[in-house]
Amino acid sequence: MSYTIAGTTCETDVDGYLLEANLDDEAVNVIAASEGIELTPAHWQIINYMRDQYREHGHTPNFRNMLKDVQQFWPEADSKALYDLFPMGPAKQAAKVAGLPQPYGKGGY
Repeated sequence: MSYTIAGTTCETDVDGYLLEANLDDEAVNVIAASEGIELTPAHWQIINYMRDQYREHGHTPNFRNMLKDVQQFWPEADSKALYDLFPMGPAKQAAKVAGLPQPYGKGGY
């Protein structure tokens, strides 16, 4: 499987995660469309958070750490709100849509 992003073919693993991070916003649009996700400003907040975590730590957080961090900028966020945005699992699906490689283990560190 692969995605065509801005005219370039980007290879994925068997689960559809990019093998190499692509931080271009066009990557988000392409991957979200393939996942059936219509992006909202809340999606973009989470995507930008995931990208920041990836840049800073070299990987994305697990769900528990993600929820704790997200509540700092979105105080009313809870598990349900994140699953409403990313129904296949917020930590993993948000990383995928953000154009990041597949998270470690169960979704982070």
